[in-house]
Amino acid sequence: MADNKSKTMSTEEAGRKGGEATARNHDKEFYEEIGQKGGEATAKNHDKDFYQDIGQKGGEATAENHDKEFYQRIGEKGGEATSKNHDKEFYQEIGEKGGEARSRQNND
Repeated sequence: MADNKSKTMSTEEAGRKGGEATARNHDKEFYEEIGQKGGEATAKNHDKDFYQDIGQKGGEATAENHDKEFYQRIGEKGGEATSKNHDKEFYQEIGEKGGEARSRQNND
């Protein structure tokens, strides 16, 4: 008689196989749609504090796992993307806002 316990799949293995099967059977649009639905459901069930909490936890985890060079790289990429998508007026506006905020800080 065969030992069925040795043929039992772990939860991790079952999840991996299920994920691989889903990936074979669905396209990018499928994942976008379920992601959108999940995001909407989460937004209905949670408040601003929830998002602040998970954002802080994510930031702390990222900081623990990455060094200064990582932040320099992503900052550079973000700066390049921003400059491609915005014009001179955008930079003038954010510069003005920053100057006003700095002025308020100095006057407090």
